[in-house]
Amino acid sequence: MGKKTVKTETAEEALKEKEVVEESIKKSSQTSLSKKFTSTRIYIDSTYNNTYLTVTDEKGNVLAWSSAGSLGFKGPKKATPFAASSVVETLLSKLKKVDLGKVAIYVKGIGGGRAAAIRALINNNLDIYLIKDITPIPFNGPRPKKPRRV
Repeated sequence: MGKKTVKTETAEEALKEKEVVEESIKKSSQTSLSKKFTSTRIYIDSTYNNTYLTVTDEKGNVLAWSSAGSLGFKGPKKATPFAASSVVETLLSKLKKVDLGKVAIYVKGIGGGRAAAIRALINNNLDIYLIKDITPIPFNGPRPKKPRRV
């Protein structure tokens, strides 16, 4: 065994090493949000039988979706307000690592989970700038029944 030498570290080297460590910490915290979007759209389709939620980017590419049936609700329980709020919670948990930016909500249908889904989205501190109803409304429609002859 030879003589052991003690290496002394200067203050400059310590500062450089500290900067490198801080940069790596910043990079790891930045990667926690995998994607950032300037604006996203949330489509709520509320029918008499189920409630569907779909999150897309501004081009229409689907980021995530969820429905009451996929969570295990069966039968008439799928169209309840509780099921709709559960759908919102699972959808937002899927999107934890995504920065949604400004959110536009498009609502379609007249089911029971419609209002509950909107309320649940508002309560989750999203930057909502638009809530629009896109329920299709028939105009003109089918030919009326002929008058009854008595």
